[in-house]
Amino acid sequence: MKKIPILFILFISFMNAQKLTSKEISIINQGDIKTLLPIFQTTDSHQHTTLLRQSKEIDPKDPNTAVLVARMKESLLSTDGGVGIAAPQVGINRKVIWVQRFDKEGEPLEYFINPVITWKSELQNLGPEGDLSIPDFRDQFYRSKVIQLQYVDLKGQKYSEIVEGFTAVIFQHEIDHLFGILISDKKKNETNDEYIKVDAYKRNDSMGR
Repeated sequence: MKKIPILFILFISFMNAQKLTSKEISIINQGDIKTLLPIFQTTDSHQHTTLLRQSKEIDPKDPNTAVLVARMKESLLSTDGGVGIAAPQVGINRKVIWVQRFDKEGEPLEYFINPVITWKSELQNLGPEGDLSIPDFRDQFYRSKVIQLQYVDLKGQKYSEIVEGFTAVIFQHEIDHLFGILISDKKKNETNDEYIKVDAYKRNDSMGR
């Protein structure tokens, strides 16, 4: 009998953790679904601090989530060749990302809510990456060639899939953002790491950029 109240408290705590704050709701609704959200930059100290925070899960069925998703897409479309964006990059520390799917016909942009990488291959890619939030920075990074991904859509429907190649690189980059990991810091942290270099980064999924 004592377990029931404890479980109930844990459930309420979990639900509250997902609930958007009034500040987040204000940012999300400062414009309609066709209005882009400004992309945060590391050159601004306040924005840089937001980019370094870990993100929380978000309620996919909250109407504000749909607005956030739509406005994030507009933000990505406003860039010059951007292939992905994460919610922290528009000032919301929640687990939402957009990724261009170069592994699919038509290379569509797709959103992912509460994405989790559940498995990564040991085989590493080495290739160039830049970041919409870090001006004039580009370098070579190692990423897993193949990943297994779990996420939900705006209806709360759960999905799981295997992704490889350049699209897997984008997923890893954007999900890093959800943990406050920037590629500029990643490079510093990996200075002493050792990898087996492989020629696996070639964009065999019809990537032309």
